[in-house]
Amino acid sequence: MLYLNPSQNHGISVLRYKSSVMYIAVVPACHYYGHFGMVGVWLRYVCLYLLSFSFSGQSELHVLLPMIVRLDIPVLTADDIAGICRASRVGVCYGRNADDLPTPEKAVQLIQMHNIKYVRIYDSNIQVLKAFANTGIELMVGIPNSDLLSFSQFQSNANTWLKNSILPYYPATKITYITVGAELTEAPNSTSALVVSAMQNVLTALKKAGLHKRIKVSSTHSLGVLSRSFPPSAGAFNSRHAFFLKPMLEFLAENQSPFMIDLYPYYAYRDSTTNVSLDYAIFEASSEVIDPNTGLLYTNMFDAQLDAINYALMALNFKTINIMVTETGWPSKGSPKETAATPDNAQTYNTNLIRHVINDTGTPAKPGAAVDVYVFSLFNENRKPGLESERNWGLFFPDQTSVYNLDFTGKGVVDMPAGGNTTGSNGTWCIASPSASEPDLQNALSWACGSGNVDCSAIQPSQPCFEPDNLASHASYAFNNYYQQNGATDIACSFGGVGVRTNKNPSYDNCLYATAGGKKAIASNTTATPSKTSSSSPQRSYRWTQHLLMAFPLFLLVPF
Repeated sequence: MLYLNPSQNHGISVLRYKSSVMYIAVVPACHYYGHFGMVGVWLRYVCLYLLSFSFSGQSELHVLLPMIVRLDIPVLTADDIAGICRASRVGVCYGRNADDLPTPEKAVQLIQMHNIKYVRIYDSNIQVLKAFANTGIELMVGIPNSDLLSFSQFQSNANTWLKNSILPYYPATKITYITVGAELTEAPNSTSALVVSAMQNVLTALKKAGLHKRIKVSSTHSLGVLSRSFPPSAGAFNSRHAFFLKPMLEFLAENQSPFMIDLYPYYAYRDSTTNVSLDYAIFEASSEVIDPNTGLLYTNMFDAQLDAINYALMALNFKTINIMVTETGWPSKGSPKETAATPDNAQTYNTNLIRHVINDTGTPAKPGAAVDVYVFSLFNENRKPGLESERNWGLFFPDQTSVYNLDFTGKGVVDMPAGGNTTGSNGTWCIASPSASEPDLQNALSWACGSGNVDCSAIQPSQPCFEPDNLASHASYAFNNYYQQNGATDIACSFGGVGVRTNKNPSYDNCLYATAGGKKAIASNTTATPSKTSSSSPQRSYRWTQHLLMAFPLFLLVPF
């Protein structure tokens, strides 16, 4: 970003170079800290302005540029605008390190039911890739660390993998990212040294297939990639990793690929409870933490960790690389000493995280900037080693019931039934939204009558609720049954945004809709056959906490 003495609040001007079709947007800057400008809410209007306004030629530039300079306002490049204008996305990590998970087909139904559009897997399992075909879900696939040697040694190995594991399923399965290796700062140096060569070979294979602009190549990192993270403005990469990190950053910048980071405020709190408050870790803080170098105020650990990466990239002059959070979350259960691992804290963290991301809040250093986030994880995984918490990061149990209620839209009010008990509907019913599309209704109906364990016999031919024989009517009946069985909460009527609550009883003729207490939830006693090949994220490392200055001293807390 190029700044022209940012100071005052002024209007927006947009210039268009006709010859190069390059946009430069000029926006107000209220404050200026270090290398970043806090540009405020005006940035939200840049995209609309770009769409609605353009100049006919270059002559206007000569008139407006002196005005821009006199106004002392910042100039954003096209890269800056792209990062700000694109909406943030929330996805989920689908790990499979368990022996009791549903089939990939059922897992995909569950994902669709909750209207999740972005998913990360940790390998290129054929059964999983097939399950995501024709769903429109954007998929991030992975190449594990154990395969880096073969991918780095010979280009032919990368070519063969792409030919056999990706191309047969693309584009029906919408693969958008390939992660080459994972959290290599926790791996031996001999493994880390292979990653960039492997990434380059995968990219070359994609280029030969003409897919390098549609599928981006990167690698994921733990926060151990930093040597310092507090204050965020002092964020710096650990020099011990420079031998592979510098060429990797050059690769990412050259190919416009994101820097992928796994962020876990849970570990920061668990390992330093005397210096980090629980409220600060789960987005509930009533006070702020000051970065003494910039004066920026932080209300949560997630933003502070993310900005530490932002500043570390800027310190090495990699300002154009976007950051993607490929894992974050909170465990719902832990060992006796892991007292913060509870369903309540997990629900609070993930709910607040999703709202924070969906609202395009950005961070104090980059307000309004989009950031994609993947919540870890879809299911509890019973084969993961380590403390009890390692096996309890899931949003769902293997039987596909929710560990706690979570609204992926970031808009609903989430109320978790106390002790897991259901509550009455108080005279409300759940029906299909009139604005819902038929494909979304069909997906939700299929899930409700299948994995959702709803008794849908009443909407079968010759049964009392079969007529009218249309998708909306059948979906409404099934939605309401699920809603009443599962506590009559907002989330129980979500169905990925295609369910709505009503105070008017939708019963008609002999078709009686269930009411509070009319039906009990049906527990699933069946265990689906798991896929033969199961994999997941590497065990999330928390060794990085020993060299991380994550302790935000309590004396820096300032009341609002």
